[in-house]
Amino acid sequence: MRARHHFHIDYLGHSVSATVQTGHTPVVEVLVDGKETGHATSRDDRPVTLAIELPTDPPTPVTVRATPGPGVPRCMLLTEADGEPHVMAPRLY
Repeated sequence: MRARHHFHIDYLGHSVSATVQTGHTPVVEVLVDGKETGHATSRDDRPVTLAIELPTDPPTPVTVRATPGPGVPRCMLLTEADGEPHVMAPRLY
């Protein structure tokens, strides 16, 4: 059974959103300021990692790591600048 889960974080003045669609083949979509910047699929419940750039001057590389399961999906924003993972909050739609 497929379900969609939405996550969001504001980082360096930019909106980063991720949608994780669970099921046999999980799908992850990442939006930065409302524009799709990453898309990936996985097998089973393996974590999906997407490297993206924030539109700063110069561009800031960040990584979104989505874990479709087992259990409740979760997303983290990983940055090189501070080395700490930032939890992306779940959002209801």
